Amino acid sequence: MAAPSAGTRKKLQRKFRLRGFTLKVDALEEAAAFLARFPDAEDDALDLLLDELDKEPLQSSILDRDAVRRVVALLVEAEEAVDAASPAATSARSALRVVDSFVVPRFHYDPIKKVFYEHTSRLLIHGEARDKAALYRDRYQVLLQRLARDKYFSKPAFDTVMTEDDNCEITSIQSLIGCTGRRWIMGVISQLEERQFYLEDLTGAVPIDLSNAKITSGFFVENTVIVAEGELLSNGIFQVNTCGFPPLEDREASLSTLMGLDFFGGGVIPTEETVRLSTLEKKAMNDMFVILSDVWLDNSETMEKLGVVLDGYDSVEAVPSLFVLMGNFCSRPCNLAFNSFEELRLQFGKLGEMIAARSRLKEHSRFLFIPGPDDAGPSKALPRCALPKYLTEELQKHIPNAIFVSNPCRVKFYTQEIVFFRQDLLYRMRRSSLIPPTTEETSDPFEHLVATITHQSHLCPLPLTVQPIIWNYDHCLRLYPTPHTIVLGDKSEQKAFKYTGITCFNPGSFANDSTFAAYRPCTKEVELSALES
Repeated sequence: MAAPSAGTRKKLQRKFRLRGFTLKVDALEEAAAFLARFPDAEDDALDLLLDELDKEPLQSSILDRDAVRRVVALLVEAEEAVDAASPAATSARSALRVVDSFVVPRFHYDPIKKVFYEHTSRLLIHGEARDKAALYRDRYQVLLQRLARDKYFSKPAFDTVMTEDDNCEITSIQSLIGCTGRRWIMGVISQLEERQFYLEDLTGAVPIDLSNAKITSGFFVENTVIVAEGELLSNGIFQVNTCGFPPLEDREASLSTLMGLDFFGGGVIPTEETVRLSTLEKKAMNDMFVILSDVWLDNSETMEKLGVVLDGYDSVEAVPSLFVLMGNFCSRPCNLAFNSFEELRLQFGKLGEMIAARSRLKEHSRFLFIPGPDDAGPSKALPRCALPKYLTEELQKHIPNAIFVSNPCRVKFYTQEIVFFRQDLLYRMRRSSLIPPTTEETSDPFEHLVATITHQSHLCPLPLTVQPIIWNYDHCLRLYPTPHTIVLGDKSEQKAFKYTGITCFNPGSFANDSTFAAYRPCTKEVELSALES
């Protein structure tokens, strides 16, 4: 066995050290011999070796030849079995990581130390009154700390001569008393008295008059956080002249302030690994996600259409790497009056048979199932847990690697962060809007919806009376830092819109109008598709 070069030796020692391993000389030689099998994919092979070593029940972090040889033998055997010249195929499958809402870490912001810290104690599903207050406080503080870094709203470090037009510093509501002239305030829109809206921050509340306010794009509903410019009148009402949502912050700027904290839930990736994954992501030209919403299993016409879609993708040269099927999975609500669960279970089994009949899809594609607002589950509150096992176990007999996950859910593909959310949000946002949306920038309701959720850094900023949210799991609906892509499954017309670099799209309702979408993560391109009627 030829001795490894100095460069290879150094790379191996560094990579193993990053994973917490120390290599003995003979173990290093064994690892180098394994890498030599893959001259064109050394980095992939090394990562694969380290991933497998992580899974081994090792007695010590100091590795000898036997420990490495045992894992190498398994990998070589697997490689020969599938006749793959490189482990890239294996790494492409493992590039996809699905994150259930109920495992997303929760962080609180400390306004004194100006840092986030992780909540480590157990989160109760049935919270106490203080948890409801914490929900609003946490939402507000996430946006306030983001706003404090905005150049228009941050206080200058040195006293410079500023005109009143330049000074956009936020005034706390408590400090408004006795103030005259134009002021900027930030708060949550609340209806503390019937037909009288207030703006609340952490110091107090003030009644507001929005009748003559000039507004920015988006839906202004109760519970949304706004930045308002106006004047406190002698009657105690704050007359709003202009108002809008807190300005967005670039994703990279947000990440740089979080010091490696994992807000998304996919695990913290070291910088070196991020660079490698980013390179692989750009090369993954053939990877495609197909997203369908409203897949009614009890409707024969919908199932026939689904068969056509599956046949189409089964015959293409590179089959999609992921199919995302979102609810509702039944044409009528699965509520207390629903008595056909046994039938629905069998229909899931038939779907499993339908997928298994397309051998290429069964072998090379993953299937992800996300429940809809009217699907079976313990409650209508968000986030919703995955579909009950009783309904899905027949399908899993045919498709063992099918993934059943919460709504919303998150997917990490290499370095890319994608959020999936199935909710008829547009209709409810329009109904709950306090002011008709402006048509200055756009009159497209979907674009207003995207502006609302991204600026609010929250998937569902509706009043809790309109859409209940589990208080202790509100953080699962946050969009901070902003993800790369947001998929909003909605029964409204299919749409795609790129907003400040964030790709947002609605695949449409497959059962109602035969629409669906294909997404290429490599280029972030969305193809809105429909079957011909």
